[in-house]
Amino acid sequence: MNGGPSGFNNAPVTRAFIIASALFTVFFGIQGRSSKLGLSYLDIFGNLQHWKLIVSVFAFSSTPELMFGLYLLYYFRVFERQIGSNKYSVFILFSVIVSLLFEILALALLKDPAVNLVTSGPYGLIFASFVPFFFDIPVSTWFRVVGVRFSDKSFIYLAGLQLLLSSWKRSILPGLCGILAGSLYRLNVFYIRKAKFPEIVTSLLSRISWPTMGRSPSAAPRNIVGNMPSYAGRQAERNYPSSMPSATEPSEDSISTLVSMGFDRSSARQALVQARNDVNVATNILLEAQSH
Repeated sequence: MNGGPSGFNNAPVTRAFIIASALFTVFFGIQGRSSKLGLSYLDIFGNLQHWKLIVSVFAFSSTPELMFGLYLLYYFRVFERQIGSNKYSVFILFSVIVSLLFEILALALLKDPAVNLVTSGPYGLIFASFVPFFFDIPVSTWFRVVGVRFSDKSFIYLAGLQLLLSSWKRSILPGLCGILAGSLYRLNVFYIRKAKFPEIVTSLLSRISWPTMGRSPSAAPRNIVGNMPSYAGRQAERNYPSSMPSATEPSEDSISTLVSMGFDRSSARQALVQARNDVNVATNILLEAQSH
């Protein structure tokens, strides 16, 4: 199971966050300070090392955590494609801030000055993303291994479990705080799901993030009817119904279903228009366009 088209096409905010996380981790790893980045009771309420609040959001404390963490962040780019870079930026900020507040509250309640209770890294964002992953991403295939039934989503859950247990209680705590933050976002607390940043913010993130191999986020969406070669277009016109009136828009649920399957949002919408909002026919249109 993948998070859609390869690379960071239509996911510039995810790209910027992953680059920042990797750079912070490597920088502090070279200095030999990765293991000291975790938050503790003394850091917040004693020594006042508040700089750790920012660093701990990005830098992982070990290479295995970095590998699993970046893999999950890369997969969850599907949500940026689904809701758009602007709203996804709000989701990141909300998840990071709320999970961090929960972590500080937990440290205040536990009052353990001797042990770092919270490991560093974007655990809040990663585990907040598991909430929409559980509810909004459908299972596409099932299979059995030694008699045990698995879905294509199982690999993501296993990677998340590995990350959650990577440092035992130090990683479990921020993971649970992230799940709480993701749950509050899904419940639309303070109508957060309707919030947006000024477009200049997400545009800036898109410009400062490094280029990736292949197509850029601004590249044209994958070919579908209307953009595909003439032969493919004529063939699709013969096999599928003509587009519906322009005044009728495809349902948001149908678009989200196709986006969750890995298709570009714009392409999904166009295919649904061509298929009269029939998800199965639209899927065939998109797959046929890919084959050409």
